Amino acid sequence: MVQSVMKTGWGRISLAVLGAFIYALGINLFVVPLGLFTGGMMGACQLLRSLILQLFHMESITFDFAGIIYYALNIPLFVLAYKTMGPMFLRNTVICATAYTVFVSIVPIPAAPLVDDVLTGCLLGGVISGVGTGLALTAGCCGGGLDVMGLYMVKKGVKMTMGQFNLGFNAVLFILSFVLFDLPTMIYSVLNTIFNSMAIDRAHRQSVTVQVLIFTKKETPELDQFIMDNLHRGVTRWEGKGVYTGEATHILCVCMNRYEIDDLRAELHRLDPNAFFIVQQGVRVSSNFEQRLS
Repeated sequence: MVQSVMKTGWGRISLAVLGAFIYALGINLFVVPLGLFTGGMMGACQLLRSLILQLFHMESITFDFAGIIYYALNIPLFVLAYKTMGPMFLRNTVICATAYTVFVSIVPIPAAPLVDDVLTGCLLGGVISGVGTGLALTAGCCGGGLDVMGLYMVKKGVKMTMGQFNLGFNAVLFILSFVLFDLPTMIYSVLNTIFNSMAIDRAHRQSVTVQVLIFTKKETPELDQFIMDNLHRGVTRWEGKGVYTGEATHILCVCMNRYEIDDLRAELHRLDPNAFFIVQQGVRVSSNFEQRLS
């Protein structure tokens, strides 16, 4: 279903906006009521918002203006998005960042936590917000902030996933939360971010490289052409032989991003329903392999 939505530009934008809404639900319904902080730039904005509320005694404000601070800090990153990934990515980033800002500002924050157990709240908030971020990234968009820098690293082939990058950055943020607030706030905020990072890596399939091995007894030149013309990937073909049957076997090897597997599997099943299909996840590919963001 996600693949069909991503075939059009407005479909990808709609998926990204939906991701932003899901992100805001996770944050405002579960994380903020517990007095915790998320990771990344939004977490830094929440920390800054809390300090402003305390310093200027503005506790009567009924909406979360962390989203507004977030949007203002994103303006320099819009320039980076344009220079590194082009005008289309900039357009998508501006739309998605705007959606993040609007939803974080308007999704109501419960007066009391929805769940009594803090750890459960961390888990729910982290997973829901991580799925939202992952959907936006899968659509080739991002909400700005660390996502722009993280996608830039993925584009350049740095051996680090989006979740790992966010987790490393957040170490400094949570040390500040400990200094400015207390130890429980820091610990539960860290746990929330760990859950969030795991969910991002599950949902954001572009950052995971896979190697696919296909074993087929049929001559399938159409499959070779599909891989090269439709997926725009290179493919290597070997000729093998089954040890038990002694029958000739064609072996195809191709490296791709994980989100491209569904299209390849569907075409392979159409051409040869009996083909053997092996996927090895998390392989490292250097040289001219292209990491695609959409």
